[in-house]
Amino acid sequence: MAAVEFVDVRKSFGAFPVIKGVNIEIADGEFVILVGPSGCGKSTLLRMLAGLENISAGEIRIGGRVVNGLAPGERDIAMVFQNYALYPHMTVAQNMAFSLMLKRAPKADMDQRVDKAAGILGLTKLLDRYPRQLSGGQRQRVAMGRAIVRDPQVFLFDEPLSNLDAKLRVAMRAEIKELHQRLSTTTVYVTHDQIEAMTMADKIVVMHDGVVEQVGAPLDLYDNPANLFVAGFIGSPAMNMFKGRLNPDNANQFIASDGTALPVANPPAGAKGRDLIYGLRPEYILLDANGLPAEIVVIEPTGYETQLIVRFGGADVSCVFRERVNARPGETLRISIDAPHVHLFDAESGQRLSA
Repeated sequence: MAAVEFVDVRKSFGAFPVIKGVNIEIADGEFVILVGPSGCGKSTLLRMLAGLENISAGEIRIGGRVVNGLAPGERDIAMVFQNYALYPHMTVAQNMAFSLMLKRAPKADMDQRVDKAAGILGLTKLLDRYPRQLSGGQRQRVAMGRAIVRDPQVFLFDEPLSNLDAKLRVAMRAEIKELHQRLSTTTVYVTHDQIEAMTMADKIVVMHDGVVEQVGAPLDLYDNPANLFVAGFIGSPAMNMFKGRLNPDNANQFIASDGTALPVANPPAGAKGRDLIYGLRPEYILLDANGLPAEIVVIEPTGYETQLIVRFGGADVSCVFRERVNARPGETLRISIDAPHVHLFDAESGQRLSA
């Protein structure tokens, strides 16, 4: 196991910069997820850590050692790809042992490592099968087993669940997290799925356009987004946002662009007179018989909760209620806002303003 550091790492393809000075510290044994939309640079960063892509500037360190000039095989890492890349003519056991075969490891050592990894991943009864005889989840576990037998300092995962159906993705999320808790190996995991990031990571790195927008524990990012991008990307349904300004005569009141007055519990200093974005998570909109009127646009019952889109404050707003809502689209319900959970962002810079 080892710590991983990115120190002012940059990458350009010709004159086009794709990684723009990234600094990340990953502690020994930590499970860190790089998350962001397609094209943000997260997979490029992972490939540079693996040695599959050269860096243009900066340093990458594994266990305190600069690895910029080292070949992938010299970095003591193991990578699991989106495409499982299993050899179809080899059995599960042979696929898992392949890297050890290349190193000419003793057969007894290979068998011991494969048996141990198979036991961890529930593959013991499948060792004599071929990849074509396995389900998608079983193939994914074989790819993970191939990484485990190498006993690396760092595990790298590049969107490993993208090819699985929704139910299997949920199951594999739990399996990967349990595997990390058992092995405690430093893990760097790339995904565009913020639900995967929230449920699996010790620490999330949110990337956008080649830069790191925010680093933190999942709930820290959810509760205290640094800027509009993080606020809109982390959370499902996404945070609701209203354009407007504070009431010049009452700082505890935000006036949306359509004139609707919204409550503010802790107005930030210096926010008066500035164009602002009022951010509100869907679960902090409450049903209230004495509240403000909102027109129902869409109702989405999910069983344990009801998601609604309502027209309110000059925008279509997402709401999440634990109550069953007995209403139809086109009708009006009344809502109030849990003001202490409101965020205010500077409209020009996108940065969250602190009270």
